Amino acid sequence: MKPYYSGLVGDVGGTNARFALIDGEGRVRNLHIYPAAKYASLNEIIADYLERTMGRKHPPRAVIAVAGPVLDGEIEFTNLAWQVSEGELLAQFEFEAVRLINDFAAQALACPILGPDALKPLGPVMRGDADGPMVVLGAGTGFGVAGLARSERGDVEVSTEGGHAAFAPSDDVEVEIWSQFRARHGRVSIERILSGRGLFELYGVLAGLRQAEATLADERAVFEAATKGDRLASDTLDRFCGILGSVAGDLALSFGARGGVFVSGGIAPRMAERLATGDFRARFEDKGRLSPYVRQIPTSLVVHPYPAILGAARELGMMERL
Repeated sequence: MKPYYSGLVGDVGGTNARFALIDGEGRVRNLHIYPAAKYASLNEIIADYLERTMGRKHPPRAVIAVAGPVLDGEIEFTNLAWQVSEGELLAQFEFEAVRLINDFAAQALACPILGPDALKPLGPVMRGDADGPMVVLGAGTGFGVAGLARSERGDVEVSTEGGHAAFAPSDDVEVEIWSQFRARHGRVSIERILSGRGLFELYGVLAGLRQAEATLADERAVFEAATKGDRLASDTLDRFCGILGSVAGDLALSFGARGGVFVSGGIAPRMAERLATGDFRARFEDKGRLSPYVRQIPTSLVVHPYPAILGAARELGMMERL
């Protein structure tokens, strides 16, 4: 007897598109990863995935997490020449219901259900307020932020474009970093610095401040050089982690995230030990008169490889109960 699948879930970014099926017991099945740039549209990937896994049959519902703002059930991808709408997916694949949600909103939905093996504490091990809001943030191609509001009626994800809030320097070095980024880009957002491209640009700025030659080619080379003991590369990662801590603390204050702050994205897991042992938590707590407030908030690194898939699956379950 063939298994019953309640829905399709996806996590689509500028680089990869991940899809899976959810079985009748809510478990993730048949995860497959597609290189997005090799396909002309998201619909083409979905059609291929469903053909591979289900043949001519389709599951009744779909929830797809996408990297960008979803407006009126539609998204236009920033890094792909794709436009997708819920209506178009309903028509082509004959789903009963479809929902597009922001990828970090999906991760926010996943945060309360992540077990200890999916999280690495950053700072003191403590429990957050069980009913308190949560926030998830992360650097990758860009910088994502989403919140989770909690109540007796259930959890509600809060999509944001918080990565485009302004960067606030915390010391004289960061004032100079801000000044040089501003000269190049105009307004300096968090994402200008806390992203893959931003990390590499930060490396170049710090080299200039030290009157040193920036010899590395990209952010991957910065990571590799840091592991081999290169001082400038290592200091760049330390500065990146410190800025990330400050931003995480600001977002904890903005969301009142007494339930916890979760660090995700493509970059942070590559710096897990540096985040755990460096300035991240000290910068997180350095909030002047509100330092006692943020000291009570747990911070965790998400080490689960597919949190947006878990969040999309949770959203699918909510759709089924409506």
